[in-house]
Amino acid sequence: MDKRTGEAVRYLGYGNHAVDEETLALVESSFLELSEAADKRIVYRIFDLHTPDDGQVFIDDYRIDSRHLFRNLRGCEKVVLLGATLGGQVDLQIRRAALTEMARAAVMQACAAALLEEYLDGWQEEFGREMKEKGWYLRPRFSPGYGDFSVLCQKQILRMLDAPRKIGLTMTDGYMLTPSKSVTAVIGIGGTDLACPGSGCEECEKKDCIYRRNTGEC
Repeated sequence: MDKRTGEAVRYLGYGNHAVDEETLALVESSFLELSEAADKRIVYRIFDLHTPDDGQVFIDDYRIDSRHLFRNLRGCEKVVLLGATLGGQVDLQIRRAALTEMARAAVMQACAAALLEEYLDGWQEEFGREMKEKGWYLRPRFSPGYGDFSVLCQKQILRMLDAPRKIGLTMTDGYMLTPSKSVTAVIGIGGTDLACPGSGCEECEKKDCIYRRNTGEC
């Protein structure tokens, strides 16, 4: 099972349980369908970072109170703010499937999340190589909703990125991103290559979550 398939299976909540061949076939066909529909887009900007007090983060002039984000950015001098999306057609494909095949729609939801993760991983790997040539090193992505980093921060992040105009990424009054298969994130930039701090599942206190990825390695 490749990494992308493994991520989709994790999002489906299988945990350490075996996955039947029928589900794996549905995952594979969903990836093919969604890959054709996806319009992958990303916008990012680099800002100065200040962390004057424990749990207090200033990205440019924007203040965020989050001890988990503070920990993730320890030792950094700058940050990348980013927004990324798979586009509206992916949402449309999932909604169409939900009208007649709820099981397929659930699998497509999981596959779309894994597809977005794969896209971001590839982008960050390439961006990290470019920054390393300049003497900078990246920390792991850290998104609103991780630990105590509030999802309410997405509104300002989208504004700072001009994401609605640049990639069509907006947010509802309920603070949900639209298109739904989208993400915002913060990536720390520092002058030293430190062992990476926790991010995502590593920062979450819900240890029994069925969606939790293996956190044994950094």
